[in-house]
Amino acid sequence: MAVTPTTATQRPRADVREVAGIARLGKRTKHLVKRLRPGDIAIIDHRDLDRVSGEDLVACGVAGVVNCSPSSAGGYPNMGPLLVVQAGIQLVDVDGAALFEQLQDGDPIVLRDGEVWRRDELLTVGRLQEPEQVQAETDRRRGEIGEALEAFAVNTVQYMVEERDLLAGRIELPRFATDFRDRHVLIVVRGVDHKRDIKALRPYIRDMRPVLVGVDGGADALLQEGLQPDMIVGDMDSAAEATLRCGAELVVHAYADGRAPGRDQLERLGLEHLILPAPGTSQDVAMLIAAEKGAQLIVTVGSHFNLVEFLDKARRGMASTFLTRLRVGEILVDAKGVSRLYRPRPGLRPVLALALTGLVVLVAIVLATPGLHDVADLLWLKLQVLLGIA
Repeated sequence: MAVTPTTATQRPRADVREVAGIARLGKRTKHLVKRLRPGDIAIIDHRDLDRVSGEDLVACGVAGVVNCSPSSAGGYPNMGPLLVVQAGIQLVDVDGAALFEQLQDGDPIVLRDGEVWRRDELLTVGRLQEPEQVQAETDRRRGEIGEALEAFAVNTVQYMVEERDLLAGRIELPRFATDFRDRHVLIVVRGVDHKRDIKALRPYIRDMRPVLVGVDGGADALLQEGLQPDMIVGDMDSAAEATLRCGAELVVHAYADGRAPGRDQLERLGLEHLILPAPGTSQDVAMLIAAEKGAQLIVTVGSHFNLVEFLDKARRGMASTFLTRLRVGEILVDAKGVSRLYRPRPGLRPVLALALTGLVVLVAIVLATPGLHDVADLLWLKLQVLLGIA
């Protein structure tokens, strides 16, 4: 409920729940989280807050979140609001985006039982999300998921009709410098547990040396783990400038009509790139590139894997991701499956450590056994003769 700004000098009651912090404004949560610091209050405009965005807000350590759209509109049990409130973060839903006009980035604000204050000025009154209530609403929606499933099914069928050429493999791809033929490909998307999955896959990456493809912000995650991406695919709105300059091949995902918003940024930076017009999402394009260019196996990190995750993302493009998985399914596996089934080969370091340990034990035995001294001297003499140094 929006209110006309007022002023007040009364001190809050002792039982009022209150948090104070610096306001950070961003209508796109995935961009805002890059600027958030512990103790900030995030002002967002994110209808149906999804799980990935909720995890990002929690990881930033914000003190509160004010959402100018419904955090859960009621169509399906999205997990973002529950993750935020269970982490002890105040989540307030307000009507409309007036706060983006009333506040400046960096303004000190206070959240007080659903009220948003700037010093002594009451800006708006919203609805404070209570953990017990959010949990109860989530449980209820899980039992009433039929409408969301129906909408998803209709969207999927519509996409199959509209984009039959893409699903049939008739997409025109440019010639890439990156070689995919008969190689494993690891595609990293900024998604659920993507950082933890990359860490779990380190033995696999070390042994198999897959082609590393970052989808927008997924490329940042690869570099943060000390891994060099071979290719970056996306609209280039989430990857940091330093990531774009890392030397990876850059493929801008353009709209089907040829419009490519990410092209302007890369041209401004003077970076070479390829344009690939295609429907669907950037992660779909990355999977199709790998499949069409002859990848032996595609491993995805952070991508949407099950029906709950598809519904939680709540985007029309999720139908394309679902169908793209069917399109490349025989060579596609999720990172969690690889980390559970793959048995890493022993690296050179443990082998050398074992050999050194054995040598030390042998020397200790010889030194501790007088009868072996002559044998050791004889072996040493023979070694000198073989090496020509006697």
